[in-house]
Amino acid sequence: MALLIQEVIRKKRDGYELSVQEIQAFVQGIANHSVSEGQIAAFAMAVFFQEMTMPERIALTCAMRDSGQVLDWRSMAFDGPVLDKHSTGGVGDLTSLVLGPMVAACGGYVPMISGRGLGHTGGTLDKLESIPGYNITPSNAVFGHVTQSAGVAIIGQTGELAPADKRMYATRDITATVDNLSLITASILSKKLAAGLDALVMDVKVGSGAFMATYQKSEELAQSIVDVANGAGTKTNALLTDMNQVLASSAGNAVEMKEAIRFLRGDKQNPRLLEVTLSLGAQMLVAGNLAASLETAKAELKRALSSGKAATCFERMVAGLGGPNDIIERYSHYFPSAAVSKPVFASNAGILSAMDTRGMGMAVIELGGGRRVASDSIDYSVGLDEITRLGQVVDAHTPIATLHARNENEWQKAAQLVRSAVVVSDQYHETPLIYRTL
Repeated sequence: MALLIQEVIRKKRDGYELSVQEIQAFVQGIANHSVSEGQIAAFAMAVFFQEMTMPERIALTCAMRDSGQVLDWRSMAFDGPVLDKHSTGGVGDLTSLVLGPMVAACGGYVPMISGRGLGHTGGTLDKLESIPGYNITPSNAVFGHVTQSAGVAIIGQTGELAPADKRMYATRDITATVDNLSLITASILSKKLAAGLDALVMDVKVGSGAFMATYQKSEELAQSIVDVANGAGTKTNALLTDMNQVLASSAGNAVEMKEAIRFLRGDKQNPRLLEVTLSLGAQMLVAGNLAASLETAKAELKRALSSGKAATCFERMVAGLGGPNDIIERYSHYFPSAAVSKPVFASNAGILSAMDTRGMGMAVIELGGGRRVASDSIDYSVGLDEITRLGQVVDAHTPIATLHARNENEWQKAAQLVRSAVVVSDQYHETPLIYRTL
């Protein structure tokens, strides 16, 4: 006998636990459109108020993963594990751009399916699209070939991967049901687990630029993701990392790409970015049995950087996906520059003691470097770089950052947002860079 969809909704509304079959039937209905938008909204609201048990979360994640294509890499005969990292999003977080090539240089294969920026957070795809010719939607054959030849390929979500999530998320977005632990967990993991991974490492942000409002909520999300992913059969752990300031030295699209390339070349490496990248990468190598310990793994990753092997993997990926084949050597030739570039100084001299990281992200959006709604177009050239880290002195000689804008008027507006986003005082209390590993 066919399941009545409204009975599934009623059961969850009244606080009862749904069976695997009921969840599978509902998700199947989302994917084949036999479940209406109104029913998705009612289900999401029922889950929002009643939450889901761990078995329900695992069942929902697996059903959404299986609602479309699940990649299988066995035919590629890779000689190493298939690994990935996912972040809950932040400002100046270009970790994926350098971590993927570093792990590839150590023998892993990283088929990374990334997202665009929305709200105050930047998107890896937007950064990559500032490279001329880079194709974020290749065919599966090209995706597989580049992953094999470069060891890493960073692309966008295709329509075939977790289509139920795409429909469910669109409804959650307009019904105020986005911020629910069960639904967030299933949404993040369904797409990641559809990529056919051997192991996954999550980077869950904490602080003023984080997706979750408090440390406790970030920790709950990290624990939920780890438990659900492992329950769904994919080896996963998570790091809680700091987003109380911009992670790297830049925030924007082309400016972050240039910083990533300088990082891979060994020209300049922001110490916070390096530490987070090494910590995440080490977890990936250990999970993929490519290193016996975290210390050994970090040493391998440092060698991948210093030898130039990681930079070569990045360049092969870019060329394989339609970009220039000399991006590492001639990167400054390929990226657009903004019309107005000049430093932003603080209103008074002192120690940079706090940062509203979300506010810094909003300054990038004000410049035209991010989206308020999904359909907005992006100016890749604008943003912030040479951002001063917390604990350092800002004065008449040391600015908060250099700001790149399309014109003087937009520069002035964004400069005011940057000044408003920082606190300059006579003391600074440091927060941890990595709070916890789960």
